[in-house]
Amino acid sequence: MKKEGFSAEKYIEEQTKYIQERIQSGEGRLYLEFGGKLVEDKHAMRVLPGFDENAKIKLLQRMRDQAEVIICIYAGDIVKSKTRQDFGITYDLEVMRMIDEFRSYELEVNSVVVTRYEDAPAVNQFIAKLERRGIKTYTHKYTKGYPTDVDTIVSEEGYGANPYIQVSKPLIVVTGPGGGSGKLATSLSQMYHEYKLGRKARYAKFETFPIWNLPLKHPVNIAYEAATADLKDINMIDPFHLEAYEETAVNYNRDIDAFPVLSRILHAITGSIEEYKSPTDMGVNRAGFAITDDEACREAAKQEVIRRYLIAECSYRKGMIDESTLERCKLLLEEVGATRYDRPAVQAAEEYAEVKRRQDPDKYENVVISAMQLPDGSIVTGSSSRRMVATAAMVLNAIKKLAGIQDDMLIISPTIFDSMSSTKADVLHDKTSLNLEEVIMALTLTKLTNPFAELALREIPNLSGCVAHCTAILSDKDERAVKALGIDISSNPEFSNNNLYSV
Repeated sequence: MKKEGFSAEKYIEEQTKYIQERIQSGEGRLYLEFGGKLVEDKHAMRVLPGFDENAKIKLLQRMRDQAEVIICIYAGDIVKSKTRQDFGITYDLEVMRMIDEFRSYELEVNSVVVTRYEDAPAVNQFIAKLERRGIKTYTHKYTKGYPTDVDTIVSEEGYGANPYIQVSKPLIVVTGPGGGSGKLATSLSQMYHEYKLGRKARYAKFETFPIWNLPLKHPVNIAYEAATADLKDINMIDPFHLEAYEETAVNYNRDIDAFPVLSRILHAITGSIEEYKSPTDMGVNRAGFAITDDEACREAAKQEVIRRYLIAECSYRKGMIDESTLERCKLLLEEVGATRYDRPAVQAAEEYAEVKRRQDPDKYENVVISAMQLPDGSIVTGSSSRRMVATAAMVLNAIKKLAGIQDDMLIISPTIFDSMSSTKADVLHDKTSLNLEEVIMALTLTKLTNPFAELALREIPNLSGCVAHCTAILSDKDERAVKALGIDISSNPEFSNNNLYSV
């Protein structure tokens, strides 16, 4: 079991307290930009063991009478079908998922803003989908004059060219599916309009990473760089904070680079000297004060850097990232003093694959192996076969072990196996082995006549949080199924076959 090193309760308490202080510390509505994932922040959960992945939205739920939400999405991310790694879904679908999540927590979603709008079919289709479901949607174009011409930015040609989003609550949460969504520009555009309407407004940023009061080279902060390698984020000592307070604080290059311009923009909008002396001042970030075991967080973060490197290898092989991003992840892996084999499931999968090949080089030349580390630290493996894919075999072996069922006992009826396989081939014209989802369905059918199948099925929830590795890139269906079970899986950058269309 992963050792806990973070107090979710203290974090929510600290963050709530400081947000309330921001709301009450000055006049006017507070636009609070949320960095990172507001819902299901699995990165934070992995690097800060004990972190509640929904801590941020639970915090906002406590303040739901004061808050409403604006969701931003960059038009270019829709066009490029940018994907959220944790769920394997595109950013446009993530926006819709976020809306459903906010509603389930009784939080009011005001609208969606498509930032840096471009007239592209995919973008217009996305807007039409939302509007036909009753979601107010706005478009903001690229801000004229940004980033250097402040006079143009803060004018009718700049922020004034954007429509004003009608809001009513004292706290406006501005969020998005990922970095670069246009949250800052939307917040500042709203502030501009508020002042034009004779109302005061303020800006702050809800931050989690990098954690400002941890060392620059702390693994938790390095893990943030690995997570944002494609955005080329680099952690730095905040020079403005150091000069103002003689105190070391960690921030990242984009916030530090943007601070002088941002200060000038805020001054131009408000007409007064801005209260912030550094980009760190702008953030509401109390995560560092909720760490209860630094060593546990260091180890968890080190594992996350390994994970990000393995993902980068596969993304590069699939043509999704460039070589510089892969090299950046490799450098960060070296910086935390780790190798891919410090993730125990990696070595277990590769070693078992080699054993199989030695047994019968012809039969197992293209064998795919999956391995998973169970909560007690033990490793189970699964091998690809004519009947099922490696991940399905791994999951079956894992739940059998957790249920105390002998390894050689069949818990899925061969009749059901054969029936499903033939139907898949004859009716759906798909001759591939049964995937993970199909094997779970076969197990569900078998439980009607086999009590051991039901015992095994009961153990599936206990796989959530387990770490696994596969010697080949997973199919989209298997990747979605594994993630749905909560299994943290990585892969070698190899395809299971030479097919270009169906892998």
